Amino acid sequence: MQYDYNLSRIYELVINSNPCYAFLLEGNTLAQNKMVIAHVLAHCDFFKNNSYFRRTSRNMVETMTCNAQRIAEYEHKYGRQEVEIFLDAALAILEHVDPWEHLSIREPDEEQEVTTEYDDLFALDKPKKDNHAASRKPKRFPKHPTKDLVKFIAEHSPALEDWQRDVLYMLREEMLYFWPQIETKIINEGWATFWHLRIMRNLDLTEDESLEFAKMHANLTLPSRTSINPYHLGHAIFEDIYRRWDNPSLEEQKKYGRKTGKGLEKIFQVREMENDVSFLRNYLTKELVEELDLYLYQKVGHEWRVVEKDWEKVRDGLVENLINGGFPYLEVVDGDYNGSGELLIAHRYEGKELDIVYLEKTLPYVYLLWGRPVYLSTVVEAKEVLFSYDGKKNNRQLL
Repeated sequence: MQYDYNLSRIYELVINSNPCYAFLLEGNTLAQNKMVIAHVLAHCDFFKNNSYFRRTSRNMVETMTCNAQRIAEYEHKYGRQEVEIFLDAALAILEHVDPWEHLSIREPDEEQEVTTEYDDLFALDKPKKDNHAASRKPKRFPKHPTKDLVKFIAEHSPALEDWQRDVLYMLREEMLYFWPQIETKIINEGWATFWHLRIMRNLDLTEDESLEFAKMHANLTLPSRTSINPYHLGHAIFEDIYRRWDNPSLEEQKKYGRKTGKGLEKIFQVREMENDVSFLRNYLTKELVEELDLYLYQKVGHEWRVVEKDWEKVRDGLVENLINGGFPYLEVVDGDYNGSGELLIAHRYEGKELDIVYLEKTLPYVYLLWGRPVYLSTVVEAKEVLFSYDGKKNNRQLL
């Protein structure tokens, strides 16, 4: 909307692929496109070398083209409105995937038998197995709570048709492609800003181009009173890292054993290993928090007020907002709740309550995807509450 009303400009679009694609506005001036190209080159470097992008599909442009074609075919076959309704429901839960599923380590469901020469003696100490009791014990479904709500519904929903499962898998694949970008917004934009500044300073710009570039860079890194500008914060942290490792103080040399001239080596190491959470946790210093005048604020009564200036609490507050991409951590804990195929989801509450209005508007979408009543447990005002939707209305009850 801001773009349509000419209140903001989208100078470029860069796509993480192999090779990377970048699109620049035809209406940009030459100086603007020089800066955009410099910015884009650093993004491409980040996509290629940051460890969080290591498993990213580099063929997503072609994949999305095929996905769009398949969805168009479903619209033709089942009707555009039917497909749009389903897409609305799928998009309502799209953030709830598990990008680190491949790292999950589960304990074996049964104890492994170890054969030794003393088995006959050990067997005397073991309680006898009650096979009838084991058969009566209800099996958990899923065996372990799962974070990947989209995948679980796609695999197990009794209400979905084949084309709907296909659409869910398509959207999940695209979300997993975007997830590293969600987790690296600050560090990625900081890296691109750090390098476009140096590249532009090394170009033979005219006086007018230099002035135009200075205005663009200033607008790009302008701090906000109400939100974090990733270009501003990320760039400031990279500049600070470069300075502290390239020209460390005597105290830093003695305390950490730093040698001079290691600034570039260090920032390339940071670019490779960190995401936003670790970037801020490890490199947002007391001096930077004070220099950038960072703070935490919240609504007190009818007013918004600054509530915290202590640098560690400010840093930790910013980090907390970035965990799990800033989304609530939900898990499917029971796909056969009440023994009738209903779906129970648990919010892993860590001090932040869910948006109740958003929650109650989302549950009907989950119901549409699952086809049976759905439940979500969370904490509201220090009390455990179970929200549910049965196909007709929202309900809530204290646990």
